[in-house]
Amino acid sequence: MPRFTLNGTAVALDVPEEATLLHALRGPGGLSGPRFGCGNEQCGACMVLVEGEPCCACTLPVAAVAGKAVVTVEGLGTPGAPHPLQAAFLAEQAGQCGYCLSGILISAAALLARDPAPEEAAIRAALEPHLCRCGSHNRILRAVARAAREMA
Repeated sequence: MPRFTLNGTAVALDVPEEATLLHALRGPGGLSGPRFGCGNEQCGACMVLVEGEPCCACTLPVAAVAGKAVVTVEGLGTPGAPHPLQAAFLAEQAGQCGYCLSGILISAAALLARDPAPEEAAIRAALEPHLCRCGSHNRILRAVARAAREMA
């Protein structure tokens, strides 16, 4: 039973060590933010932070995060105190269906943690692995830039 920190809380989820982190998070972890998209690290819907780095949870064995800190979109903020990215995405109306947004928010949070004032090219590069079929790309870029300004 792998033990790790999930959104600031120590957990030991009852899953086989070879199970994917996504399975552990959505099943015994009870979370719905990380989503199954492609199962092949090609869409970014399952993105989580592992020790501050964006990782695809759909292929990562849960044993690989033993003893590490994992943050999902649920760990970024709360409805009463949203992360600045979450607030900016709402203000910019950056989502439509929302399926991709949890992974995009995770990658954007990692970007802003390492570069608090990214240029548009850096934002685009950080979000490049994410597929969004709704055509919200321009609003998403504006939302990340807005969050960076508000966090400064």
